[in-house]
This record gives sequence, structure tokens and C-alpha cells, in this order.
Amino acid sequence: MQRLSGLDASFLYFETPANHMQVSAIMIFDPSTVPEGYSFDHVKATVASRLHLVPPFRRRLIPVPFNLHHPVWIEDPDFDLDFHLRRIASPAPGGPRELADIAGDIAGRQLDRNKPLWEIWVVEGLQNGYIATVSKMHHCTIDGVSGANILVHLLDLAPDPAETASPPPEWKPEHKPSDLELVGHALNSRLRQPAQLAKILPDTAGALAKIVLRRREGGPKGGTPLTAPRTSLNAAITAHRRVAFTTVPLEEVKAIKKAFGTTVNDAVLAICAGALRRYLDQVGDEVDKPLIVTAPISVRTDGDDTDAGANKVSAMFTSLPTHIDDPVERLYAIHESTKGAKEEHNAVGATMLQDWAELAAPNVFSQAARLYSRLKLAERHPVIHNLVISNVPGPPFPLYFAGAQLTALYPLGPIFDGAGLNITVLSYTDSMGFGFIACRELMPRLWDLATAVGSASAELAKRATQEARPPRRRAPSASPNLSQPRSRSRPHQ
Repeated sequence: MQRLSGLDASFLYFETPANHMQVSAIMIFDPSTVPEGYSFDHVKATVASRLHLVPPFRRRLIPVPFNLHHPVWIEDPDFDLDFHLRRIASPAPGGPRELADIAGDIAGRQLDRNKPLWEIWVVEGLQNGYIATVSKMHHCTIDGVSGANILVHLLDLAPDPAETASPPPEWKPEHKPSDLELVGHALNSRLRQPAQLAKILPDTAGALAKIVLRRREGGPKGGTPLTAPRTSLNAAITAHRRVAFTTVPLEEVKAIKKAFGTTVNDAVLAICAGALRRYLDQVGDEVDKPLIVTAPISVRTDGDDTDAGANKVSAMFTSLPTHIDDPVERLYAIHESTKGAKEEHNAVGATMLQDWAELAAPNVFSQAARLYSRLKLAERHPVIHNLVISNVPGPPFPLYFAGAQLTALYPLGPIFDGAGLNITVLSYTDSMGFGFIACRELMPRLWDLATAVGSASAELAKRATQEARPPRRRAPSASPNLSQPRSRSRPHQ
């Protein structure tokens, strides 16, 4: 039995029928590399053989009676792999948009809390004989880093990896705690909370004072919540999801970063800003001040206890000046804002969010979240933030799943009431995959935004070639071409 951390549990409390606190990913594979040919049975056998390496796959939630404390994890005595690993066929012609429609439908369905909180859907019938997986896990089980660790155990470095020296140990589910055990453990934990609160309050006050002082001194500053302009993205959301994705060359993004002396993350944000500027103009949104972006950041360290919680994340607010005409000026403005945001985040402290989350009252937070969603309160107060953008470094070398080569990877994060768009970016080999997920009703033209990413990247790359140290330029691709064979990926240097 292991209690969820406050931050992990908060993703449960804030979930409503419209707000799905789960993370997803689309992975596209070329099965021609499978030594003995692709089969779903082989995929299933591969996952089954590695369950002992991925403890979250067998864990399910046990709520504490009367919600006296955060739920606990136990290993599910009724675990059924067939419930979690599913098979589906894409409608013709099996291209990117058909795959995205499938992913949107899967992402729009809540996970069953009576089972371990994950699903993997194997999608067959894609163009060029490709297959894909659409996976989703509840955010209370993983963050970006812990999610990457799961991929380490499911994916291989070769189509036919060497077998492990010893078979997996025999699995025995643990004892399911009684209500009396759960209540006793919860009350014991709650007795320590007054001391925690006494420490957090002065730390928080001191951190906020530091931020106010920094801003008065005129240094670079991050984005300010509740000052965001209201756009068509910023309204109450429904349970329905729409998905799109695209790819740009990693070397192009690095060239932009090098030419203008910024960071890769700044370049990614600038590309998103350019694409959003085009999209907002197309849908008739007039924006005359910067958008406010929430950027999740990992605060995990090498010495962290892996059992202390699945999520080791914090967040910073930064500005996205889509109202600036010149793309290079936008990039420099983003660079200054992210610099200020990092300094302000450091002033607050990496663990502030986790510390406050430990004090969350389950009943209060759950009811408040449902009331907020039901009354559409996101439309009745100033916009907290416009969207979430996350940039995660991925593996620079090819990976394989059940022998099939991974050709593209697109992560998808959660969206929230009042901020109906999430853009998550992850690098893989020599490309960067942009995953877009949005409320279906708020963004019916989501593919227009995805298509605009290639143009925004090319625009910045063109300006980069005019700098004193011109980078090598490679044309971006708007989306993966499932109808044409892809060359084998090689690690970039």
C-alpha cells in the first residue's frame, strides 16, 4: 500500500466529466522491421513480459473512507491485461487525420477508476502498412520524466533485443487494506499537517515578497496570471477532444536557437507563437497583448525517492507575444519573458506547488472543481492563462516496440476549463513532434494551427540564415506522410 502524494492526488480532485486529467501519446511504427512479422499477439506478449518493470500498470486506487486523506495505491488482485491493451482498425485511407480522429475519441473518454489507470490502443490499417499506438494514463500516475521511464521499459534499442538473463518473478497481488486500516493510516498522516502548514505559510509569503521586489526593480519578468486576453480558446470546455500533430526538423529548431542566442525552448515557444498568430487571425480573434502560457517544468532530482510520488513537477508562467508582427522580435521578447519566469520560479522554490498540494482537502477540492465546471465559472472571471505549452527532450536514437521501429512520437497533455488548448512538444531522433489537443467545440479548425507550425518554423529559419553565422536549413514537414516509406532514423550528432 502506498499513499498518493498531494500533487498526484490533486489531479484526481480536479477531474470532472469535462476536465480529463490524463496524458496521452500517439506513436507511429513501421512493422516491416519486426523479425518474424507483425502480430497483435506478439505486441501483447511483449507488454505482458514487462509488466514487472512498470509497477503503475498493475496499481489501482483505493479511496479512503469519507475521503479523510489522499487515496492509496494497491496492486490490483483482479488485473486483466486484455482490458487495458486494445486493438482497433483505422478507417480508410488511414492517414494522419484519421489517426488523429481516433486519438481524439480515445482521449475524450475518462479512465475507469476501478481499474489501473491506463490504456494502450493498437491502431492497425494505416497507410503504408504502418501501425500506431494511442496510449493514455492518468496524470496522477506519471509526469513527463516518469512517463519517459515507462517508455524505457516498453521500448527497445533494436528490433530483436537480447533476452533477459532471468524470467520475470512470479507476481502476487498485495493485501487489500480494510476500511479500519485506511482510516487509521489517514488520521495518523493528518496529525502532521499543522506543522507542515506552519512552515509553508512563511515560506510562501517570503517567496511572493521576492517576486514583488524583483518586478519593482525592473528586471525581466514572466507572465502574470489573470492578465491574459480572452480568446476563442478561453471558455468552459466539454468532454469532447480534437487532436492534430505535426513535425519540424530538430536541426532547424537548433539553428534558430544558435543564430539568435536563445534556447531551444525559446525557439519552440516562438514557433508556437507564430502558428497561434496565424490561427487567431484566421478565426477572427483580435489580440493586442501577449498571451499567457503555463509551462510545466520538472523539479525531479537524481536523489528523489521514486516512491515519494509520480509527479515531480512545478509550473511557470511566461508571455507569448502573438501581437508582435516581426518573428525575431517575438523570439527575443519570449527569451526575456522565459528568463524572468525562471528567475521568479526559482524565487518561489521548486517544491512550493507540491507542499501546498499535500494540504489539499479531497472533498472540498473535488466539489469545488465540479461546481466550477458545472457553472462555467471560467467564463465569468479574468482569464488565468490562455493555454499550456510543454517542451520535453526525447531520445536522440531509434527505438522499437515489439520489433517495430518507432517513426514518430506525439505527446498530448490535459486541457482545462478556461484554457482549451494544450501543445506538447517532444524531440525524437532528428525531429520534433508537436502534439495538439483541444476542446472539440472551441477549436474546430485545430489542423489549421498544426499546419501553421511548419510555416512559423520556416519563417524563423529564413531569418536565421541572414545572421552572421548562417545555420544549415532543412525544410519542415507539415505532418508525417503515412503513405510513403520513411528512411531509417539515425541518431543526430
